[in-house]
Amino acid sequence: MARITIASDHAGYRLKEALVAHLKGAGHDIEDLGTHSEESVDYPPICAAAGRAVVAGRADFAIVLGGSGQGETMSANKVRGVRAALCHDEYTARLARQHNDANVLGLGGRILGEGLAVAIVDEFLSTDFEGGRHSRRVAQIADIEAEEAGAT
Repeated sequence: MARITIASDHAGYRLKEALVAHLKGAGHDIEDLGTHSEESVDYPPICAAAGRAVVAGRADFAIVLGGSGQGETMSANKVRGVRAALCHDEYTARLARQHNDANVLGLGGRILGEGLAVAIVDEFLSTDFEGGRHSRRVAQIADIEAEEAGAT
């Protein structure tokens, strides 16, 4: 089973709670960084913390949720070493893992129903990175990230 860090803003809170229950029921080890209510909260630090947990090796994957999931995914992607993918169906989740070795999954709580979100999460977690020609491309992404980190 996987170690998963999960984080959301207020708009993703309800879906986050449903996913936490599902993931715990499936035997995964879950670290919930919040938020813990539907009270308005700024998501960037919470979602960056989820990404940092993956990069530091405290989690195998992270899931970030918001209303659309876009800002949350962008925030996680600001962490060096994170490859966050916003997914709206099982196909995009599968390709994010197979081709891009995504380590953070972004979801929109105001876009996805619970059943589809569960299916996306399960697909993401059960799909392995294919490597091969994709490894070269993932390495190129990391090179760009390193170049930008050194930019002034």
